[in-house]
This record gives sequence, structure tokens and C-alpha cells, in this order.
Amino acid sequence: MRNENMKMMILSALFCALTAVFAQISFSFIPQVPFTLQNFAIALTAIILGRRYGTIAVLLYLLLGAVGAPVFAQFSGGFGIIVGKTGGYLIGYVIAVFVMGTLLKNKDITFFRALLANVVGLAIIYACGVTQLKFVLSLPWNQAFAFGMGLFVLPDLVKIAVASYIGVLVRRRLAAAGLLPASLRKSHITA
Repeated sequence: MRNENMKMMILSALFCALTAVFAQISFSFIPQVPFTLQNFAIALTAIILGRRYGTIAVLLYLLLGAVGAPVFAQFSGGFGIIVGKTGGYLIGYVIAVFVMGTLLKNKDITFFRALLANVVGLAIIYACGVTQLKFVLSLPWNQAFAFGMGLFVLPDLVKIAVASYIGVLVRRRLAAAGLLPASLRKSHITA
């Protein structure tokens, strides 16, 4: 049991690092919100690590960023980012991974279940992100939605579809190799 917890903590740290790397693949259509691959990393984290260790990975990511490590988009860090215009998305990651992991817990994990969980997670991320963007920048709701979601919905749906497919395959391989705890291995994973 202790060995499994150690493996999962290592995987959590790995997914924290993966999220930080994917955050650096970034560019902006508009100055308010950068386009990154963080949502892709978050989707993978929830599918592969599940609720408990996925949430730990994302909390570790936020903690590193909050103390100033340049892990957020465009090599930024600091608590000011979390309370700033894009911080709602970061906070939404924690809630989303927890909810996605819960939706996938003790279920046969298929591509479609993973995709559905990721769509729910994306809605949570957008809800948190757009709300904080609206209040921090004092925008009307329609502008907050346009800036915080409008240009991102289609690319994000593509990212979570790809992450759902890859996540199911990786989780299957990790389970077959005995690198996941029994609680995550017992689910039958199908394509």
C-alpha cells in the first residue's frame, strides 16, 4: 500500500510538471486571456490519476505558482496571478479535476465517458474563469464571455477530445504495468 502511494505521488508530481510545461505553450488572440495547452494537461490528469491524485497534482501546481515559481502561462508565477484576471481558470482546474475524477470513479472508463467528464470539467473551468475575469476587469457579462470563452471553445473541445483518447490509452497501459493503485486498476478500461 505504501509503495502504491509513493508511485501515485510521483505520478502526481510528474503531472504537475507536465501542466507547467504545457502552460508555456502559449499565445494570445487577445491580451486578456492567453491560449495555452493547460486544459489538455488538466484533462489528462483527471483521467489518468483520478480524483485524489489528480487533485493533488493540480494543487501542487497552484502552490508552486502561488509561491512564485514560473509555472503559469508565459513563465509567470506569484499569488497575484491567482487573484488576477486569469486566476479563475487556475482555481477552476482544482474543482474540475475533482469533479471529473468523481465522475470517472468506479466506472468503466471509455473514451465517451472520459470525454463527457472532460466537457463537464471544461464548463467548470470556464465558469470560474469567466466569472473572475468579469469582476477583475469590471467587464459586462457578454464581454467576459467573449474574451474568456468565445475564441477558446472550439480549440478546447478539440484538446479535451484528444486528451480523452490519449488519457484512456495511457491509463490502460499504466494499469497493465501495475503502476496504478488497485482502486484505479479495478475499473475496466475500454476504448
